Amino acid sequence: MMSTPVRTQRPNRSGALLLLCLLPVLFGTTGAAAKPPPPTHSLAPMLERVVPAVVNISTSSTVRLRSNPLLEDPFFRRFFSMPETVPRERQSVSAGSGVIVDARRGYVLTNQHVIEGTDAITVTLRDGRKLDAQVIGQDPEVDIALLQIEADNLVDLPIANSDTLRVGDFVVAIGNPFGLGQTVTYGIVSALGRTGLGIEGFENFIQTDASINPGNSGGPLVTTDGQLVGINTAIVGPAGGNIGIGFAIPSNMASAIMVQLAEHGEVRRGELGILIQDLTPDIAAAFGLRGTGGAAITRVIPGSAAAQAGLAAGDIVIAVNGRPVRTGSALRNAIGVLAIGDDMLLDVIRNGRKQTIRARIAEPERQQVDAGTASGALAGAMLENIPPGQQAGRGGGVAVQSVERGSPAWRAGLRAGDVIFAINRQQVQTVDEVPYALQQSPGQLEMNLRRGDADVFIAIR
Repeated sequence: MMSTPVRTQRPNRSGALLLLCLLPVLFGTTGAAAKPPPPTHSLAPMLERVVPAVVNISTSSTVRLRSNPLLEDPFFRRFFSMPETVPRERQSVSAGSGVIVDARRGYVLTNQHVIEGTDAITVTLRDGRKLDAQVIGQDPEVDIALLQIEADNLVDLPIANSDTLRVGDFVVAIGNPFGLGQTVTYGIVSALGRTGLGIEGFENFIQTDASINPGNSGGPLVTTDGQLVGINTAIVGPAGGNIGIGFAIPSNMASAIMVQLAEHGEVRRGELGILIQDLTPDIAAAFGLRGTGGAAITRVIPGSAAAQAGLAAGDIVIAVNGRPVRTGSALRNAIGVLAIGDDMLLDVIRNGRKQTIRARIAEPERQQVDAGTASGALAGAMLENIPPGQQAGRGGGVAVQSVERGSPAWRAGLRAGDVIFAINRQQVQTVDEVPYALQQSPGQLEMNLRRGDADVFIAIR
């Protein structure tokens, strides 16, 4: 068997010596090997102040197990040498993160989904102390929960104005990924005002490429000077891990919700009584506007707080309480964090002129209507408006409150809990709009609705 010779070649010794001799000249060193320059900046001093305010949150809950008819059979269990009793419940344990925002009161902010449905919540401090936590309040629409712990020598994190953030600003995410323990990651603000993700009812996310993984939920997103600018909430990851797309709830939204949770134990959302949409280039041109920032009011509900304040269809809202509004989602978020009875100042453009209108958030009305009065094909169904804050994902829509079994609406396929978004290709946001949508195509009925997590289309000819 012949082997293929391996050819080796010695390096050119004179060339190598020449290169080595030139290195000190090229890099400005003589004799001793060059050393890398010392770091000019480190996050360590900031983290030494911030990390004690970040906590790990562990929760436990009781999960009822599904019963198997075979396992209920005593003969089957004896035949396979199984225990005589079958466990019907098990304990489920999960981990998340949180941040202390008020050391005196012991307030801890986290995500609502971290503590949802739990029986016990334990907060572990940086120094190793483990404390039982009490839930002060929670808001699933924004995914914020406020906890309280009792301990001495707590450290809290100052809350920054998230409106001052810019794309490209450096940020740090701190949390408890995969239950490993406190972990720090570093990145930038990738985008601001992310909406339409269908994660929460009110969305205005900060997007960051700082690594966020399962277990980081509820932990802080902080600026390089150590101020809280967001609550880490969600990621986009095909395999459930980080790919550089993470989302955080802005601190301004989180702190507004926290105030209501601390005062009332819940968020008391009201309504203004307007239907809105983004200010598209076509709409802006129709109103003689140059920019496309703002939200167009398409309808004002009669008798609503908006009507009493003097708002009108065609008004373009460009700011709320001095903060710019660039989209319909931004206006909806601004209204959604206000409580019943709160005053708000809206900067609007009407007929090419800017003016400021004061309005007061009113208590929402749960208006119900018999769908049969609008169409015989829908007889037997009761429709109702969706209260503000419960319009998850898309916003708007009309809820099917109940459907009488065997009625025309039942035979058409409507079920209680459905949310109707469009009728005859006309978007509906209140029960007042249902008759109008039905009149657009007499003799036919097409409905786009959402049932659970699925989109459903119903057509009646």
